Order: sequence, then C-alpha cells, then structure tokens
Amino acid sequence: MVVINIPVDNETAKIYEQAPQADKKKMQILMSLWLREFEKPSISLDELMDDISRKAQERGLTPDILNSILNG
Repeated sequence: MVVINIPVDNETAKIYEQAPQADKKKMQILMSLWLREFEKPSISLDELMDDISRKAQERGLTPDILNSILNG
C-alpha cells in the first residue's frame, strides 16, 4: 500500500479523522476505485461519475448505505 496526500476541505478531513477504522478502510477502498476510473481519459467527468454511480448501485451501494458509511 502506498500513501498519497490529497487536499480536502476541513469538513471532509474532520469526517475522515473521526470515522472508526473500519469506515476509514471503506473510504480508502472507495477512493482507490474512484481514482482508477481516471485511467479512461476518453470519457468526460460527467460520464465517469455516472459510470461510477451505476457500478456502485449494481454492487448494492445505495444512497442510504453510502450516507451511513460517511456519517458513521
């Protein structure tokens, strides 16, 4: 595993820092999957975000589950 630094706003940093370790791991996995999607430079950011959303929903990630993960 490699550590990278990504600037985020204060609220995002606070949410991450206060999250339990299990939730931090989930967030790290989500970020890793999201960043890998940028290997497809032939599509727009909007298309990319739609594709990520579709894949997450296909895998069972609902808005309620995502909110639960992010809000602890």
